[in-house]
Amino acid sequence: MDQVSIKRALLSVSDKTGIVELGQALAAHGVELVSTGGTAKALRDAGLEVRDISDLTGFPEMMDGRVKTLHPKVHGGLLAVRGNSEHVASMEEHAIGAIDLVVVNLYPFAQTVARGAARDEIIENIDIGGPSMVRSAAKNHESVAILTDPADYPLVQDGSTTLEQRRKFAAKAYAATAAYDAAIASWFAFADQGERFPQTLPVALTKGPELRYGENPHQSAALYLPQTGARGIAQAEQLQGKALSYNNYNDADAALELVSEFKDGPPTVVIVKHANPCGVATAATLKDAYLQALACDSVSAFGGIIAVNRTLDRETAEAMAGIFTEVVVAPDADADARAVFAAKKNLRLLITGDLPDPARPGLMLKSIAGGMLVQSRDNGRLEDLKVVTQRAPTEQELADCRFAWTVAKHVKSNAIVYAKGGSTAGIGAGQMNRLESARIAAWKAKDAAEKAGWAQPRTIGSAVASDAFFPFADGLLAAVEAGATAVIQPGGSIRDDEVIAAADEADLAMVVTGMRHFRH
Repeated sequence: MDQVSIKRALLSVSDKTGIVELGQALAAHGVELVSTGGTAKALRDAGLEVRDISDLTGFPEMMDGRVKTLHPKVHGGLLAVRGNSEHVASMEEHAIGAIDLVVVNLYPFAQTVARGAARDEIIENIDIGGPSMVRSAAKNHESVAILTDPADYPLVQDGSTTLEQRRKFAAKAYAATAAYDAAIASWFAFADQGERFPQTLPVALTKGPELRYGENPHQSAALYLPQTGARGIAQAEQLQGKALSYNNYNDADAALELVSEFKDGPPTVVIVKHANPCGVATAATLKDAYLQALACDSVSAFGGIIAVNRTLDRETAEAMAGIFTEVVVAPDADADARAVFAAKKNLRLLITGDLPDPARPGLMLKSIAGGMLVQSRDNGRLEDLKVVTQRAPTEQELADCRFAWTVAKHVKSNAIVYAKGGSTAGIGAGQMNRLESARIAAWKAKDAAEKAGWAQPRTIGSAVASDAFFPFADGLLAAVEAGATAVIQPGGSIRDDEVIAAADEADLAMVVTGMRHFRH
């Protein structure tokens, strides 16, 4: 049965958007409207004739509305196979009328949780009758249309549906109930029961934009979004430029995560290339911070992603406009800064509002062949630092150690970061051994000094951070050769004594964190 004329429609919605207009259109085509509670009132207030659900079932709505649609005269009217003689006979015997269209959207469970409601209110916003009707109607989509999205209302306003439409509505409906159940299951598992890793991990995401391609042109890609409550790069407002690519999103996220570490700190600028920071700096102004970050590796910064922790101003925007940049991420940008970037048509400007909390909890998912790896976010913070060398760090060395450690947390392993005076001096990322990372970071610092015309690289007198322990003293000795005077590292190697002795011999100050920051 392809074309179905709608003779009776059951409307029961939490979100009343567009419901009156739909009811008016259906009534104009002679459709009988059956409704519940607030939906019936909204339709009647608009002058429409509406039959109460209690009139259809012969039972009143009861138990504070918990029981109103869970009835054979509702579900029989939805589930009966129209061409099945036994089903038709049962309908006639029990006076069950067919329902051709169901319009339902569910109690706002996720929104209730998001606004911090009490447990009892959250429980009351678990919809039971709604999902039941949605599933019944969707199962019998050969004859019944189910609408769960107001955007689809115009498709049925002529009083009929096609089989192709009903199949699409059914698919959308089951996705809606799956997402709804996932939200409820997640709340019970994480918020209510405090589970870290529930036996079943419900994940419900809504499709956002399809992207031009994935990491490479032969890969397809799309952005998916959580139902409510999230705030990050996926929710940023894009003010200009072409659509973001998969790699743009990935790199911009890396930049935002790192700059958020300085959410409450001084003006800070992060420059990222291929998900690794290539320059990070704090200064008295955003412009100065940008220039210091750029000086760390001006070659890699070309075509990179920039993130800042302050509202962008004109002077900073003009400095950034000096080289090609893919994306700039900021909490906000003033009118002058926006005007500067408006002249750079290929640059994307993303406004995030507030920066995410770097200490927020959450889970990280990574697909592998045949499964999914799940772990908690790396939100570990520096607490007690232990001095393990004969010489303790000076106040400035300790500040440089903390800065370098914060950046190293966001560098791909093996990670080595040299920092001095609130700026990165050299960054070594993603090498198969720590010694090579230390050497590469030092070489990059020398190259930066030559390009800037400095007398010496900024690694002279710097602090060096290692994301994991030094397995041998060679990586530490490479840092000594680069001019570092202080070291921060997790410790815990079976050769710690050897590494500490090498630091003492070189008069280095070393502090250990007891925590590593691998990032693969």
